[in-house]
Amino acid sequence: MVALILFLHAKAQVAIGKDELSKIQPANTVTNPNISLEFYDSADNKKGMVLPWTSTVNDQPVAYNSTTGTGYRGMQGTIENGTFIFDLSDKNVKYRKDGAWFNLTNVTYPVNVIRADNSTVTLSANNTLDTSLQDDKIESASAKVAIGTNANNDTTNGIMVLTDTDRAMVLPKVASPHLNIINPTPGMMVFDTVKQQLAVFNGTVWSFWKP
Repeated sequence: MVALILFLHAKAQVAIGKDELSKIQPANTVTNPNISLEFYDSADNKKGMVLPWTSTVNDQPVAYNSTTGTGYRGMQGTIENGTFIFDLSDKNVKYRKDGAWFNLTNVTYPVNVIRADNSTVTLSANNTLDTSLQDDKIESASAKVAIGTNANNDTTNGIMVLTDTDRAMVLPKVASPHLNIINPTPGMMVFDTVKQQLAVFNGTVWSFWKP
């Protein structure tokens, strides 16, 4: 269960944290038509995108109450390939691939982590997460944001859906997020401009991915 506060809105292209979408080079006057969603991307950026906190397992981390609608009952309905979540049942960032969940933060403990001050600490297990802010909230089935030219007619099951098949989302860009995002939120996702890799945070450690 996730407490949802957004309701159905539809946009063709969206920029968050910046005045406008990126322009096409070299003229730099025409909005890039290949972008669905883009975030603030200046060199000083120290913010990332946080994925929905949900659970793929019934009654975890809090038992579902069918009377009040609170707690967690596992994800319901059709789960589309390409779905990204922060799974509270095991504290991992995951995405849906070929009808199954693929773990982006499958960390083997103990693990050595570099802190912002460049010191190293050894962690033996995932940190404990406080989910109390949303544990007693009731999910709104109608909450959804759709971005794309056909967004008004989209029926995909999701809290935020990019509907176009010829556009993509540009992740927030952060230089060395493990050093520069001082208090990252579990489920955070960014593009590391130094490593040139996808970076995700599971509440304890950053994981980096590159094709």
